Amino acid sequence: MNRGVSRKSLLSLVIVAILSGCNRSGPTLPESTVKVPERYTAQQSVEGPTTFQPQQQLVSEEPIPQQWWQLFQSQALTGLLQQGLENSPTLEVAEARLRAVEALYRGEQDDLQLPSADLLMSGSRAQSSGATVGQIGSGSVLSMQSATLQLGYRVDLFGANKQKLRGSHAQVLQQQYQLEHARVTLAANIVNSAIQIASLEAQMSALAKIIKDEGAHLSVTEQRYQIGVIPKSDLLGQRASLAQTRTRMPTLKRAHALAQHQLALLLGTTIAEVKLPALSFDQIQLPQRLPLTLPSELTRQRADVLAAEAALQQAAAAVGIATANRYPTLDLSARFGTEANQLSDLLSGGSTVWGLGAGLLHPLFHGDTLEAKERAAVATYQQQSARYRQQVLRAFREVADALRSLQLDSEQLALTEEADRLASETLRLVEQQHRQGAVSYLMLLNAQRQLQQARIQSIQSHAALYSDTVSLLVALGGGWWNPIKEQ
Repeated sequence: MNRGVSRKSLLSLVIVAILSGCNRSGPTLPESTVKVPERYTAQQSVEGPTTFQPQQQLVSEEPIPQQWWQLFQSQALTGLLQQGLENSPTLEVAEARLRAVEALYRGEQDDLQLPSADLLMSGSRAQSSGATVGQIGSGSVLSMQSATLQLGYRVDLFGANKQKLRGSHAQVLQQQYQLEHARVTLAANIVNSAIQIASLEAQMSALAKIIKDEGAHLSVTEQRYQIGVIPKSDLLGQRASLAQTRTRMPTLKRAHALAQHQLALLLGTTIAEVKLPALSFDQIQLPQRLPLTLPSELTRQRADVLAAEAALQQAAAAVGIATANRYPTLDLSARFGTEANQLSDLLSGGSTVWGLGAGLLHPLFHGDTLEAKERAAVATYQQQSARYRQQVLRAFREVADALRSLQLDSEQLALTEEADRLASETLRLVEQQHRQGAVSYLMLLNAQRQLQQARIQSIQSHAALYSDTVSLLVALGGGWWNPIKEQ
């Protein structure tokens, strides 16, 4: 009686310990939220269209096309984008990484949701000693053949398998969003490189014209010096001015060559193999209507924000796994097969063997290991939560930067174009007055330099406005979620 009571008491203690462990609840994870502002900047509102000068208007109800670069209406630019998106090693890496996590996720689905099955076949032959059965002699030779089907299944009592699948699915989503973000980023880099090349070519063309004009003025100055109309200091000043202007050309050529090298890399080739089309602002039109997403929609359109959200979901799943590992696990097993002394007897009815089993494993004491892993998972979740909020804030900042840059650079372009027009008119008048002897050579030299500076600044402001347009389209997500329109 006492032995039976002690067994019952021990069993009761085990059950109480298991149930007490099951009553432990996991940690409560705070939801990662960011307050969405009503507008992107302090001055901007999307309730109606906002117009930038020159020739650009923000329209809130227009969607961002997936191939947003077609807004620039440039066949050369579209061709570059097609080549880059097809050949970029960066995209190949992202696509291969996505295929890898998708394959692992599909395999994990089968492994965690379906029972395992294994076929075990074995054969043995051994000689036993007669002493093992109390006989004198060499014993007998025994043969044993077996074929067994083994089945196993772990019951997901506390959601560990569910959390593993949740984490794996979140990893697939993260890679999908990172691939889309890589595509948008690559497209932006290609367009910006093309804009930079067009800007540098325009600057070199303008500088070449200025060098030609200054060379012509130098010829006239030399003639006037030879007949004694002007002092030698004016001649030397004109020569110095031309030499100084010429020093700007190698710098522009170097920047132009490096920009071409960068574009070749983005296209997935080398500068020795690539055939770049002629790029100029005459072939790349500045979009007149720019789509503008509402602030409430931005976080669902930015692939990098969605990737950060997927990483947060992975961290939450890891917390669930760490919590479930503190609870019991239940494993079910079954086996069915045959055993016989001869291989030909394996299929006979009398050789059948089978078995059923169940095992419950409950962690009772592992020091602080399981709790420490859970705390570490919670800390990782908090880290990912902060990264997600930071990514959201960065997204709103990038849109605000692009909008403010569009506004200020459009104003700057209008001012530089006006300055270029006035400098050209001023130089024309000063040249006329200088030929008549009404103004000094220093005034003519100053007018030439003002025109050079105004023209270069106008080209640079033009390029900045193009880049600002790209920045806005990319900051708003790049339209990757919208279907491609049929041509």
